[in-house]
Amino acid sequence: MDRVALTERASRRLLHLARRDKAAAEEALAKLPVEAQVATVCETPLEDRGRILGLLPDAGAVVPYLPPAELCFTVKAIGLADAAWLLETATPEQTVAALDLDAWSGTELDRVTANEWLQAYARTSQDAQLRALESLDDEVIMLTLRERIGVEQEPDEKEDWSPPDGSQTLEGKFHYWALRDDDDLEDITILLKTLFERSYWHYFRLMLAVRWELTADSEEWALRWRTGRLEDLGFPTWDDAMQVYRFLGPEQRQALPPEVRPIEIGAWQLPVWIPQLPEVGGVGDRIFHAIGELPEDARRASFYAFIALANRVAVADRMPLGDAESTPKAIAKAARIASEGLAHVASENGLSDTEVLERASLDHLFRVGANLDPENARP
Repeated sequence: MDRVALTERASRRLLHLARRDKAAAEEALAKLPVEAQVATVCETPLEDRGRILGLLPDAGAVVPYLPPAELCFTVKAIGLADAAWLLETATPEQTVAALDLDAWSGTELDRVTANEWLQAYARTSQDAQLRALESLDDEVIMLTLRERIGVEQEPDEKEDWSPPDGSQTLEGKFHYWALRDDDDLEDITILLKTLFERSYWHYFRLMLAVRWELTADSEEWALRWRTGRLEDLGFPTWDDAMQVYRFLGPEQRQALPPEVRPIEIGAWQLPVWIPQLPEVGGVGDRIFHAIGELPEDARRASFYAFIALANRVAVADRMPLGDAESTPKAIAKAARIASEGLAHVASENGLSDTEVLERASLDHLFRVGANLDPENARP
């Protein structure tokens, strides 16, 4: 049995043990190296991850090694209101990725969700707050704050000027107030105080931005920064992702390059925990079986090529990237349609599945499958 299957079984045993004997489960987890503890957390169903993390001898040593999307999924499963202990040791990269994945709807910043993440960080220590605030784009923070506060800068000439009614200030220069009567701004005051005390010039620039920056400009820059980071995680732009649904004529659907092509796709940081290609059942497993028969180097490259394809499907279909259910849905759809394309090309050319994979990209096989049954394939 491979290591992944062993890890899955180990996580299940630990869950059963935790329900019967918490001390014994803690002892068993403590004996595992950090790498195995990370794998155990990621192989545990989302609804039980909080329990497993709570049993770790030092959760803070494990959390920074969780893939960024897995941290996002885990925090949401626990509940943002209750996840301060988990966010306490999150890395800046994990924090940024979590909001990139969860706090956007298409190309628009979801200010409500972004605000919930900031509220969650307001419950952490000042050190954790500062890490988060200094890692997030100022545009994201500014746009989120602007939904809840107004800001007025005290002028140099104070004659006939008075602070806005109901406003408060930390330093006597910037005065801010709630835009809603029922908002006490406790969490925002905590975060602003952290910046004021620990990173004054960042605080100064942020308050100026809330007061003066144009919303449209900030939205454009926030989207630009987020797009670049998502591409680093394997998520292309929507226009690029939609190429997997591009029309192919009948002749193009069966055409193949005349010679074997090297599969040259290097490893990259996966945002989710996928130690091996899963089986999805039915016709979709055909692509996985074919990949499994390739030589080791080609098999590894195909693994990453398939994950890249699944990411394209997730983006093209506008699946919510911050939801744990989106990854298995995208994988299942990519596998099913690419398998249909593989079967068609193999049949039309009288080749084995592995011979087709050595000459055609997974993106091309998906396009073939999508063109065979466009009504059921399109988003």
